[in-house]
Amino acid sequence: MLSILLPTDFSDNAMNAIKYALQFFKYHKVDFYFMHAYKNEFYDHDDLKSRNEYDAVLARIKKESEAQLNNLLVQVKELAPNPRYTYFTISANNTLVDEANTIAEEKNIDLIVMGTKGKSNERKIVFGSQTFQVLKYVSCPVLAIPTNYTNTQPKQILFPTNYQIPYKRRELKLLSELAKPYRSTIHVLHISKPYQLSIRQEDNQAFIKNTLSANDTLFCSEDYKKVEEGIKKCINEKKIELLTMVNTQHSFLEDMLFPTTLDEVSLALDIPILALQNTNR
Repeated sequence: MLSILLPTDFSDNAMNAIKYALQFFKYHKVDFYFMHAYKNEFYDHDDLKSRNEYDAVLARIKKESEAQLNNLLVQVKELAPNPRYTYFTISANNTLVDEANTIAEEKNIDLIVMGTKGKSNERKIVFGSQTFQVLKYVSCPVLAIPTNYTNTQPKQILFPTNYQIPYKRRELKLLSELAKPYRSTIHVLHISKPYQLSIRQEDNQAFIKNTLSANDTLFCSEDYKKVEEGIKKCINEKKIELLTMVNTQHSFLEDMLFPTTLDEVSLALDIPILALQNTNR
């Protein structure tokens, strides 16, 4: 059984991520939680001009949110009448990050699935600001789906690592379970100098091998001055369809996705990214 959170702003990108999730997890038993957090929409609403309109505008936004979620649920049930699926909706006067963290803890969420961009679909950046916030601040794995991406059967998965991080078994088990239905090959790519592994790295590599033992897993090492260059090369050569990385301080993912400004992101992703967390949950 998986518990999956699907945040939505009712944009086309959010709907594409929902459709992707409904198709991708068709072989799993899943509780899906569709969540709309509207606090920012409320404060930015054109009709909220003074404190006098506060209650009326809030009630209207809440009603609209619940109605949109109900309409979404109707669409979802038509798209995926899967007996393995159970659906829930959550409308919250909260920020996306705070509500996602609350639900992740209360519902023991295994994964958050969302589009890489929302309503503001700027071409200059790979990820929208909301997705960045979730990736950076929510203590839960995130599967981010690019705009209009539809391939829900990844045969080749890339997992870059320097073996410095003591990975969490729950996170690696999630990767293993996602790969099994499609008999995906997981390419564990070591990008670092020197090639000789330390005892710490050997132990972490052994842990990965053990946890992913039920999967077709290939291990290789490459030497690149820039990590993103090695990842891009492997994506092209191996025809990678899903990139898996671990989000922790000083990780590859942090270095590439969280520079000083959003438009400095140098890894142009046109495939989904599974961002695992290295936190206790």
